[in-house]
Amino acid sequence: MSSDRLVPHLAGLGTTIFAEMSALAVSSGSINLGQGFPDVDGPPAVAEAAAHAVRTGLGNQYPPGPGIPELRAAIAEHQLSRYGISIDADSEVLVTAGATEAIAAAMLALVDEGDEVVALEPFYDSYRATIAMARGRCVPVRLDPPTFSLDVDRLRAAVTPRTKLILLNSPHNPTGAVLTRPELDAIAQLAIERDLLVVTDEVYEHLAFDEPHIPMSTLPGMAERTLTISSAGKTFSFTGWKIGWATGPADLVSAVRTTKQYLTFVSGGPFQYAIAHALDHEMPWVDGLRESMANRRDLLTDGLTSLGLATYRPKGTYFVTTDVRSLGWGDALAFCRALPQRAGVVAVPCSVFYEDPGPAERSLVRWTFSKQQGVLQDALSRLHVADLTPSR
Repeated sequence: MSSDRLVPHLAGLGTTIFAEMSALAVSSGSINLGQGFPDVDGPPAVAEAAAHAVRTGLGNQYPPGPGIPELRAAIAEHQLSRYGISIDADSEVLVTAGATEAIAAAMLALVDEGDEVVALEPFYDSYRATIAMARGRCVPVRLDPPTFSLDVDRLRAAVTPRTKLILLNSPHNPTGAVLTRPELDAIAQLAIERDLLVVTDEVYEHLAFDEPHIPMSTLPGMAERTLTISSAGKTFSFTGWKIGWATGPADLVSAVRTTKQYLTFVSGGPFQYAIAHALDHEMPWVDGLRESMANRRDLLTDGLTSLGLATYRPKGTYFVTTDVRSLGWGDALAFCRALPQRAGVVAVPCSVFYEDPGPAERSLVRWTFSKQQGVLQDALSRLHVADLTPSR
């Protein structure tokens, strides 16, 4: 594939900004509320299961291409016990190197040159990149503050005869929105009516706070056209292990597996055994994590609001969005670059999550509350005593 096809689509994505903000956090000794990863590991028993797998030789060599049977069975049981979704562990589950690989493999497998993929904007930055790699075209459907709810008419208008699939993310990064049943019903009706596939990124499925997460594949007529992606990183707070999965109809999973084998082939053998243990035994810990995250959500949201920021309360994920225009800033990137020296805190501008951000989008900032409460309180204390007004 020639670079002139990819560069216009891949240049300027969020990776560079994330790297810059993380480097600023290190060089300035700032609290990093930009990158979404926990500062405390998940259940000790899960870590011990990984260590046991290494010590006893489980998974130290290549695991099976689709994933070890124990993990595939645990994923299938999770879908059944949590959501009533019945899938075959042998043909309808694929283990991947995190959800990011599952997304990439899905786009490369299911999207042909010229196909259009409708995605909710702002979006996780790998969506545009992987659609471009597949030579498809990303068609954004913008979610607007303050609620970031889905405009169904806008979604319908985005679908054309060239649309191949709809790419969803709920709970939604970076806005924290959670698609409601009426919104999901509208998407399902459109997908069936236009004979579209749906790929749904549900990595934050266990971090929906105010209303339950509803998997798209549970809606009537959707099981046969939906590929569901999730991962252990967000669920069990082991983001560095990169154990994800895709589930759905055997033909879709088989297509994704064909592509995945030429990406990583296999990965994370010992960690696969540990996540199988986690899904079978540690779901009560996950329920406690959700409650703790909801409390941290409230702490950070209330604290940012008290600074005078226009703050949009999330219904899920790790993230809260603010509009810095209320402090006099028109450029969130300039605000984020000034923040480490002004306050000793790092956040990220939401413009990196948009294809073509306008003035309203360029003033949005994403903060993470995936840190310990004491860290969040320290960050808020620093922000409260800092001068957050623009330089004159």
